[in-house]
Amino acid sequence: MNADAHAARAHHAPAPHGMYLRHFGLRTAPFGITPDPAFFYTGNTRGALLDALLYAVAQGEGIIKLTGEIGSGKTMLCRMLAERLPPHVDVLYLPNPGLAPDEVAHAIAAELGLELPPCRADEVLRALHEELISRHAAGRQVLLLAEEAQAMPVPTLEALRLLTNLETARHKLLQIVLFGQPELEHTLDLPQLRQLKERITHSFTVPRLPPALLDDYLACRLAAAGRAAPLAFDAAALRLLARASQGIVRRINILADKALLAAYADDAGHIGARHLRLAIADSPFRRVPWHAGPLLARTLCAVMLLLAGALLWQWLAPPARVPAPAATPAATPTPLLDNSLAASQAWLARQAPQQLVLQIASVPATDTAAAEAFLQQARLAIGLDDVHVFRLPQAGSGATAPQLAIVYGSFADRASAEAVWSRLAMASPQKLLLRNMHSIREEIKGVSQRKH
Repeated sequence: MNADAHAARAHHAPAPHGMYLRHFGLRTAPFGITPDPAFFYTGNTRGALLDALLYAVAQGEGIIKLTGEIGSGKTMLCRMLAERLPPHVDVLYLPNPGLAPDEVAHAIAAELGLELPPCRADEVLRALHEELISRHAAGRQVLLLAEEAQAMPVPTLEALRLLTNLETARHKLLQIVLFGQPELEHTLDLPQLRQLKERITHSFTVPRLPPALLDDYLACRLAAAGRAAPLAFDAAALRLLARASQGIVRRINILADKALLAAYADDAGHIGARHLRLAIADSPFRRVPWHAGPLLARTLCAVMLLLAGALLWQWLAPPARVPAPAATPAATPTPLLDNSLAASQAWLARQAPQQLVLQIASVPATDTAAAEAFLQQARLAIGLDDVHVFRLPQAGSGATAPQLAIVYGSFADRASAEAVWSRLAMASPQKLLLRNMHSIREEIKGVSQRKH
């Protein structure tokens, strides 16, 4: 290829998949993000998880739960499960997690092909029961696959549990598999869902893809797409891909696809670090929250150490070390603080009472300039997705006036919170506090009562 043609190719607008297929000897795009059973990867326990799901369904008892991070491959496992089930199993889908409790039975009836006139919930349940009994008598097994279960309202999850009460003397008439993100685990810990949690007979977790298996995963996808010979990803490229994807297969696919496009533009026969850097620069991903796993938690913790060490000393250290900032006129804009206070209230309303956060700082409520400056620096360092601000009557043992409490993270248990706490405590000049949602809500009520 001459220099002019190469330059035109390199500066071409982002190419569709078809433009690099012939270049790399592929029949189809190898790194699509739509779950395709032809590209199912059995490594990293995926094959074992599918076998376990099939076994659990064959038992015909209880509720099955599978959780994993966004993009970890839950939907692919859901599709593979439906494809591999024996012919006598009728598969129903509940794709809309936002259904109200009284809409669940209607949705399942529709999936079963029942055409019901407008009627009361008990009449729908009766018709559903009769249909399930009829199918059981005919030797059929009915399985409901519910995706995005972490987004289901608590009453809807309870409605699903009640449907598992439909049974004969010896068999359940409806079996349920819940697919959800790790937040589902937090929801199931709520006291009002104790009965549902006790009905779960099998629980599975989709793991992240470790760096050691990344080359094998890429080779598997490329072979399924028609590549006859291995396509080399340089060691440096693999390291970049592992670090940027954090083991999430959807991210791996997105980055690998863009890296192939970059290599095609270079007329290269292998994927190098430069191609991965271009792909990463074009693929900003939202930071995954603290519950995502120990590897990512350690990475984020290192960033938080820098933030705590640099920013807390600068803005929030005791007056004996750093003079307090000069008073700021009330008219000074504080958009980040104002938005964070409002967003944090909405976020707090969605959290379980026992959910934990780390209070990493507090400033007097009148010192809005310091809080605004802290949030500006935090946004640059780690983003504000997991940083929340609350106005409290006193956000620390030494505080005597209303404070702005800045908290970080979301932890399901004390052990995971303390693992991060111990690292941050080494760099923070302020005493870190472990708080639960209930205590924060109660203190906010105190603020509201004082105002009135």
